[in-house]
Amino acid sequence: MFVALVVLLCLSGVCTGDISAPVFNLSLDLPPEERWLSIVNHYDKDYFRKAATAIIESVIPKWVHHAITPAVDALEKYIPQPYAGEIRGVSSGFGISLADVILLNFAYEITAFCTSVVAQDTKGNIFHGRNLDYPHGDILKNITVDILYVRNEQVVYRGTTFTGYVGLWTGQSAKKFTISGDERAQGFWWENFIAAFLMRYSPVSWLVRKTLEDAEDFQDAVLRLSKIPIISDVYYIVAGVQPGEGVVVTRNRRGPADIWPLDPINGQWYRVETNYDHWTTPPPFDDRRTPAIKALNATGQAHINMDTLYEVLSVKPVCNMLTIYTTVMSAAFPEKYRTVVRQVCSQANNR
Repeated sequence: MFVALVVLLCLSGVCTGDISAPVFNLSLDLPPEERWLSIVNHYDKDYFRKAATAIIESVIPKWVHHAITPAVDALEKYIPQPYAGEIRGVSSGFGISLADVILLNFAYEITAFCTSVVAQDTKGNIFHGRNLDYPHGDILKNITVDILYVRNEQVVYRGTTFTGYVGLWTGQSAKKFTISGDERAQGFWWENFIAAFLMRYSPVSWLVRKTLEDAEDFQDAVLRLSKIPIISDVYYIVAGVQPGEGVVVTRNRRGPADIWPLDPINGQWYRVETNYDHWTTPPPFDDRRTPAIKALNATGQAHINMDTLYEVLSVKPVCNMLTIYTTVMSAAFPEKYRTVVRQVCSQANNR
């Protein structure tokens, strides 16, 4: 199988270049417990179980691990469908405890460093790109997937995620809008758990997926992503299909802290969001914003497209040792959606 071969080559040190993420269908017509099984079967289950354990042990304190286990029987009470059913299906398919799959899904919500760009060319076309940076790249690069969410043999939306992770940080609703999410470091991880389980707030990645499935257009997506309560602060970057449809929504748990749209009439034809409020200065030790802005200015509005946006996202340190994948997308041209697993991102050129 393709995925098994890629994993074997990368683990043996043969995988030295960037590769396209494998693409799978996930049928929304199936019961949630069955949706992931066809994807799970493409992976070495022993490898996945060891990978999941490594991620959980490095991110989740042991006392949380022990504390959540007795609450597993109440899964349906705290986690809505279809996510509860899909999590159960992943647990069954990989032979991993339900508690560990729940923790694995929330572990990805805790720490994700990202760069997102939305840009408009001189003809009014909107392009959207993102790098997702996360520790454990040696594991996550092997389980990064593009998923086509299918209902009645039609693609409803698509997104990039990690196998077994039911949320989405990156996705597209064809001819409507695209979304990426960047972590906004506010508060403590335990506050996120309280918000999730006691206040019934949505994980940030579940809201992305729900919006991709339900929102009618760009404006509807922005409204949903701005107002629905979520478990942690985040930046939602949204791009549409009409000129001017691009925005960075800076979120608090209960609502928007700021909404920062494109303003191409006044020369502001792009927005760059990393992991810091755009009205502040990023710290010198993690300034990905300035190199991205420099690269966009060097490219120019007349020359921005899917390929040049990918080049912008390949500039150091926008592309760095922690970069798992790069996605470039445009809802107006849905067939051009592309995700590349960055095996050699640390060797990216300065610009």
